[in-house]
Amino acid sequence: MPRATAPKNKPPGKPARSRRRRIAFDGPQATPLASVQVTDLIERFIAYVRHERGLAENTQAAYRRDLDTFSRWLGGKNPLTITIQDLGDHLADLSKQGRSRASIARHAATVRTFHAFLQLEGVRADNPAEQLVLGRRDDPIPAVLSPAQVERLLDSPSRFTPSGARDRALLELLYATGCRASEVSALRLTDVHLEEQFCTCHGKGQKERVVPLGARARTAMREWLDRHREQFAERGNEPGWVILSTRGNQLSRMRIWEIVRNHAAAAALPTDISPHTLRHSFATHLVAGGVDLRHVQEMLGHASIATTQRYTHVDSGRLKSVHQQFHPRR
Repeated sequence: MPRATAPKNKPPGKPARSRRRRIAFDGPQATPLASVQVTDLIERFIAYVRHERGLAENTQAAYRRDLDTFSRWLGGKNPLTITIQDLGDHLADLSKQGRSRASIARHAATVRTFHAFLQLEGVRADNPAEQLVLGRRDDPIPAVLSPAQVERLLDSPSRFTPSGARDRALLELLYATGCRASEVSALRLTDVHLEEQFCTCHGKGQKERVVPLGARARTAMREWLDRHREQFAERGNEPGWVILSTRGNQLSRMRIWEIVRNHAAAAALPTDISPHTLRHSFATHLVAGGVDLRHVQEMLGHASIATTQRYTHVDSGRLKSVHQQFHPRR
């Protein structure tokens, strides 16, 4: 008679993996392969990245767009019989459509993550997408405004209208914090601490970070919050947001882009300026001023220092002066 043995203790700090409902491959209750719909699998995947991985809404939307493209390409083909050759054909088709290298690389990463999820769920026994070789993404140097151009942009909103006060506070906030448009849109009154000179931003994956607020940004924010915001809030039913639309609702990410571009045009600046341009300018000017790259990384909310290192290109003159000052054989 076999001897019973005590279960092995699991290493501390490793929680048990949650059990998910899986599609079986065999047995009397197995789900026939032909009955599996890719749209159902996509919905399950989106629910997974939303609830279990806690990814941001914008990331979820990007995954959905890529997988909807993948679904349309599949047509009536069974998603569980896809091979690496099929996936290669799909990416080649995207290239023929004129997609950029960055777009194709992102799409390939989405397909890999999706198929890894299917394997994790037991929907597929294998993962053909793990054999995909992701092409190197284009990593162009971000567009950056000079300090004088930033000054012109931030001075563009009217000083005599409530909307002008709102726009001035918005632009100052974008440049002072380096926040993404979605992060500024999501700011609530409880996130802004003018007396303490900082605000709390909610970044990708709901990660929080604290970013300092400079004097000019605080002045613009006080003007907006103390004198004008209330009349906007009276028109809507969402009083908790910092920056409001003219109807008193949360200012959307796309509307923030429109406001930035409108004021860029009014300031006779390039037409392709966006909230991300102010984010890049914020980081660039900090690095040029001598701020440690790790501090810039923390303020931007970058998970990897490699992402922040793009901003080291901007001030070759400063690098030269540092080299001349400190190199032993200068």
